[in-house]
Amino acid sequence: MKLGIIVYSNDSETVWNAFRLGVFALKEGDVVAAFLLAQGVECRSLDNEKFKVTEAMDQFIAAGGRIQACGTCLKLRDSTDTGVCEISTMQDLYRIARDSDKVLTF
Repeated sequence: MKLGIIVYSNDSETVWNAFRLGVFALKEGDVVAAFLLAQGVECRSLDNEKFKVTEAMDQFIAAGGRIQACGTCLKLRDSTDTGVCEISTMQDLYRIARDSDKVLTF
């Protein structure tokens, strides 16, 4: 299955769970692409004692997942460095939605 995950939240627990699901799906043999949108582009700054978001993202990438981030959303936040993500466009988000069997939003 091809799974698309759209992360638009900056809630630590929500984003952590999105990437945990992504890692699980990758280990099951699925193809998973994630797109960070709106507040989701802030995810690298969400780590806390309970929810290690950055660690979950790193595990997602190590398992073969791909993360893209909305360039416009980053620019609105005066940010350009995502650390692990490709800076992308609405066209890239569209492709994820078009090419996925399922799309989940967090």
